[in-house]
Amino acid sequence: MAKKTVASLQTGKKEGRSYSKVIKMVKSPKTGAYTFQEEMVPNEAVKDFFK
Repeated sequence: MAKKTVASLQTGKKEGRSYSKVIKMVKSPKTGAYTFQEEMVPNEAVKDFFK
């Protein structure tokens, strides 16, 4: 029964596929350690995120 529920959810909206999770390493100016910045951005804005 769980397989039917999952399959029916995938046939609905496909808007979730237009976003990507991007992760960028950012160096802290205080300590010099690297931290990770994560965001969900539209597929068209991925290159702008890394600039």
